[in-house]
Order: sequence, then structure tokens, then C-alpha cells
Amino acid sequence: MKLVIASDIHGSAYYAQKVKDAFEREGGELLALLGDIYNPGPRNPISKDYEPLKVASILNSIKDKLIVIKGNCDSEVDTLISEFDFSDFSQIFVDGLKITLTHGHKFNKDNMPTNAGDLMCYGHFHTGFITKVGKTVVANAGSVSLPKDGTPSSYLTVEGGVVTLKDIDGKTVDTMKIEK
Repeated sequence: MKLVIASDIHGSAYYAQKVKDAFEREGGELLALLGDIYNPGPRNPISKDYEPLKVASILNSIKDKLIVIKGNCDSEVDTLISEFDFSDFSQIFVDGLKITLTHGHKFNKDNMPTNAGDLMCYGHFHTGFITKVGKTVVANAGSVSLPKDGTPSSYLTVEGGVVTLKDIDGKTVDTMKIEK
């Protein structure tokens, strides 16, 4: 199964469409969104083409292929325009790998959850990377709409025991094999 993971759309219809396009281009079977879907939050600028209702329309069109994690900027009112559920976190199994999906404001590489599994993915910090903490590969999807610290708009793929960080156009930025 090919898993595509993105985070921090922050209401940008432009980048929501880019995520959907990347998901389709990658041939993804499941798209995990790691929070901060519609709202910019008080510390962020308004993202390009800020249109939360259009973001909802784009994401609702692929609702059956989504896992959506609640971020620190997501609120209960967001569910009113969403035809999908928000979860606080999720643990899924893909190709025999246990994968923890979270936003990153609670659990991250500096505050690992108990039994994070083989791979833990999060967003929140808007900087994409792949590293290892103990036996767990830890990957930050970055932010598709508001990347920070010179990192590109990015997303992750997980397939065949490999996690890959890519820029929004699909160019590989980093990759790591997940060892069991």
C-alpha cells in the first residue's frame, strides 16, 4: 500500500489542490493529513488563496481515502464543513509497519509517545525532515502552504518499507529505509 502524508494546509485552496494532485500523481491509496487543515492560527500569515470552504470541497471529494488528524489550529466548527472525521492521533499498520500519525504539538521527536512503532509522522513545525530516535524512524511532513527555515513545501510517502520526503512537485528531498 502506498501512503501519502501531508500537513499544515492552513486554509490554502491552492495547496489543498496541490496535495490532492500529488496524492493522485503518486498513486496513493491512503492520504493522511496531519492537522491544521483550515485555520491559519494566530502566529501564521494568511496562506496563498485562503479559502477554507474550497479546501473542504477539495478534501471532501476524496473523503474515502483520508485519515485526518486534528492539529492545534483545528476546531470543532471545522467538522461542519468536513465530510470526514478528525482524530487526535492514529496508529495504523501499512505493509507490516506500525505507523503513528500525530500533529506534533504534543508528540514529536523531542517528546515521543510510548510505543511509537516503526515510524512516527507529524507536522506542526513546518519543517520537513527524516531522522531516527531510538528504533523509531521519525518524519516531519513539513508544511505544504507555509514552510519555514528554508524548507520546501513538502509531503511524505511511505511504500515498501521506505519513507520519502518530497517537495510539492514530487522531487525527492530525503529518504530512509524503515528497519524492523
